[in-house]
Amino acid sequence: MELRHLRYYQEVCRTLSFSRAAENLHIAQPPLSRQIQQLESQLNVTLITRTRPLALTEAGVYLYQQIEPLFNRLEEIAQQTRQIAHASRARLIIGFAPSMLYGELPSLIRRLHGENEIAVEMQEMVTLRQIEALKKGRIDVGFGRIYLHDSEIEQLTIREEPLVAALPGNHMLNGNPISLAELSQQPFILYPAQPRPGYADHTLRLFEQHHLRVNPSQQANDMQTAIALVAAGMGVALVPESARQINREGVRYVAVKEPHVTSPIILSYRKHEANPLVERCKNLLRPASGQ
Repeated sequence: MELRHLRYYQEVCRTLSFSRAAENLHIAQPPLSRQIQQLESQLNVTLITRTRPLALTEAGVYLYQQIEPLFNRLEEIAQQTRQIAHASRARLIIGFAPSMLYGELPSLIRRLHGENEIAVEMQEMVTLRQIEALKKGRIDVGFGRIYLHDSEIEQLTIREEPLVAALPGNHMLNGNPISLAELSQQPFILYPAQPRPGYADHTLRLFEQHHLRVNPSQQANDMQTAIALVAAGMGVALVPESARQINREGVRYVAVKEPHVTSPIILSYRKHEANPLVERCKNLLRPASGQ
């Protein structure tokens, strides 16, 4: 059984069509069909029922489920091999939630870049995806806003960032600090819509802790889109204070009356991490965290 057999089989399973699979693989259909027959012969099983449309046998489904993670792992190995081969400097791969670009992260990157032996690579992803990427070795550290319990991951709280209300520029509550109760009565823009759990759940819990509920009128994929919807007069949003740097016309940022309405800035990394660059990153951030 050769790797090409599995790649051909994977594409047939994805498309459930020999003709489409052959087109995607840039080969003719008859050779593709012969390759699949060879694979079935080597395994001495029937993998595909040649009906219209094609259907996988029970054995065929099992094989497909097994080779998907196999090819994902092979791609990770190839990527890491290329990085090792081409890296002339030590490399730190950082996963970051988009809102981190308005807080401590840019300063950290500048300091790391200032140390000539360190190359920094950035990958945008929400906290939930960061945990998966850390466990698979695709990133070295992650910056996010959600506590997620995982036996393989450590999380360090850098600080608690105050949240502010983003209101349309002509909103009647602009000017003075606003209460969560007042916010809960407004059309509310919740973000991100996916994945969950995420910052959206943190926002909802803040209201629940004050025995309040919001009924989101809109959901956005990210903070930038949420603020754009505020500018369009579609509702209000609760955003990190660092979002004040987004000077969007038609949006005013107003403080929240209640104390401790905050969002944590969290550094995530693998337990028992041996990479000295991760320790360097933690040391640079510890003055802010007080740890």
